[in-house]
Amino acid sequence: MIQHYLTNRAQKYTSKWIVLVIDLMLVTITFVFSYLIRFNLTLNFDSDKLLLQLPVIMLIGAISFLITGSYKGVVRHTGVRDVYNIFNAICLSSIITIFMVILNREMDFMDGFTVPLSIIIIHSLLNFIALTASRYVFKTAYYNFVKQFKITKNVLIYGAGESGILTQNALTGHSGSISKVVGYIDKDYEKVGKNINGVRVYGPEVLTDYFIKSNDISEIIFSIQNIDHNKLRQLVEELVDFPVQVKIVPPIEDWINGELKISQIKQVQIEDLLDRVPINIKNKRIANELRDKVIFVTGGAGSIGSELVRQIANCEYKSLIVIDQAESALYDLQQELKQNGFHNFIPIVGDIRDKNRMSSIFQEYKPHMVFHAAAYKHVPLMEYNSYEAIKINVAGTKVIVDLSLDNNVDKFIFVSTDKAVNPTNVMGATKRIAEMYISCAEQYKKTKFITTRFGNVLGSNGSVIPLFKKQIEKGGPLTVTHKEITRYFMTIPEAAQLVLEAGGMGQGGEIFIFDMGDSVKIFDLAKNMIKLSGLKYPEDIDIKITGLRPGEKLYEELLANGEDTMPTYHKKIMISKSRELIYEETKSKINELCVSNMFFNENTVKLMKEIVPEYVSNNSELCKLDKKESKPIEEAEVAAHTNLTKKILQS
Repeated sequence: MIQHYLTNRAQKYTSKWIVLVIDLMLVTITFVFSYLIRFNLTLNFDSDKLLLQLPVIMLIGAISFLITGSYKGVVRHTGVRDVYNIFNAICLSSIITIFMVILNREMDFMDGFTVPLSIIIIHSLLNFIALTASRYVFKTAYYNFVKQFKITKNVLIYGAGESGILTQNALTGHSGSISKVVGYIDKDYEKVGKNINGVRVYGPEVLTDYFIKSNDISEIIFSIQNIDHNKLRQLVEELVDFPVQVKIVPPIEDWINGELKISQIKQVQIEDLLDRVPINIKNKRIANELRDKVIFVTGGAGSIGSELVRQIANCEYKSLIVIDQAESALYDLQQELKQNGFHNFIPIVGDIRDKNRMSSIFQEYKPHMVFHAAAYKHVPLMEYNSYEAIKINVAGTKVIVDLSLDNNVDKFIFVSTDKAVNPTNVMGATKRIAEMYISCAEQYKKTKFITTRFGNVLGSNGSVIPLFKKQIEKGGPLTVTHKEITRYFMTIPEAAQLVLEAGGMGQGGEIFIFDMGDSVKIFDLAKNMIKLSGLKYPEDIDIKITGLRPGEKLYEELLANGEDTMPTYHKKIMISKSRELIYEETKSKINELCVSNMFFNENTVKLMKEIVPEYVSNNSELCKLDKKESKPIEEAEVAAHTNLTKKILQS
């Protein structure tokens, strides 16, 4: 046991003593060379004095190295800090030598010991060059030797800017790396044809199947900061057909201590291509709106609700009440907030449909603002569970709206969906009815009621991308309901920012809609996810068309028929100018719907269609309740409607 311990200790410290010995040998050699240079490469100097001085110079060098610890660095990882330590050691050595020469002149304790100042200066310069060069020579030799015995993969870096150069340094400056950078790709033709750190810069036109195979390239790494996501998507889609892995370097602000690590270079995910440029939200407006307020978030453990809570937690609110009936999800959020240092929040397990329970919570905490995110949202499930959809999305919203009025809440912000626009399913219709009830409540002018409306959220529970990932892990096939189906996408943080901004901007009665960019064809999304996983479609994983699900649309809309938009101070956020409602009649029918639903009345869906005349079921058994049976939407209709929506948004 003791022998094993001593052996390990010896192996640990052997290398640094070898470095110290080599450094002292270099000190000796450079001292001799400094004399030769001083005397014009001749031997016209007193060799006896040189032999007397050498042991002293070595001793001074050893003391300097021991004090500064310049010999302790791992040579194969030599960096700027190690060179700085060498510089300090040489400066200290020169100062000690000059001090000893001056002291010997006064006290004469070493007969004949003197070193000319010119020799000290020349020796310092030679010493710094020799010690630094020796480390870099060893480092280069080590990496070349090690990589000869490792399986290497050839890599192209897309982007020959500063980020690309740092990416190359990260790949080649690590002993564990098995990557070899064989070239840069850049559109700047002033760089094309030149070499950077010994690596050639090519133009994008070389990216052909022949070039990739002839150079045995297995990875292409995108290292362009602040690249437009549409441009990134276009570039990646051009590469996914090649037999290479496509990776991406994260934004520079995500680098660890300002340095790029190999572990941070990740394979391009579909979220990187769908991700949008973040909205520049005026956070001061939001912070001022939330300051010293008691805030309620219903559905606070869900995808949108939890992100709302995270962002609100950074503000100077008085109290944050998080309500959700999902116990486990609420517990996870509670632990996350505690670990991040947030403590001024109150998680409450509760059902928004329980009016007595909600009333007691309102009376106890007296909220100033309510963010209502609680809802059932899965279209196929709700299509034949209309009782639950009405109970939570309509009756539950009605409970929270009525209590907000009764308790003089300042602002009520409702999280709606694009499926509420010209709904073709029960879920969308219930959300539209909730919007209408909120419009009715706004007429009392007691609480400011605000609605936000947006599309699919990346990574939310039940969204298509997590489903595709699971299907790829199982070996496929990927299931798509229709080859022409399209959807809008946005990120969870972006959706939460929109809701918060609505809370700050809204004055009551608005429906805020969001310019979500271009819609994405889900079939193309599936193909790209297969290719980005390093697999081939359809050879490795196929895509199965399953047919539209009950109530599902081919496309989603942001504006209903008869709606128009007004601009806000932000070009990406607009206000819908909704058609006027007959408020008393609408409210009466919604009340009737909630009561009818309590008694499991079979006519509830029919009543919903009366409340929302544009609600026409699609691909569902509920089509029989429509005056005229709905028909599948053709591609021409999809294109026409998409163009109309874009024109409205542009206006």
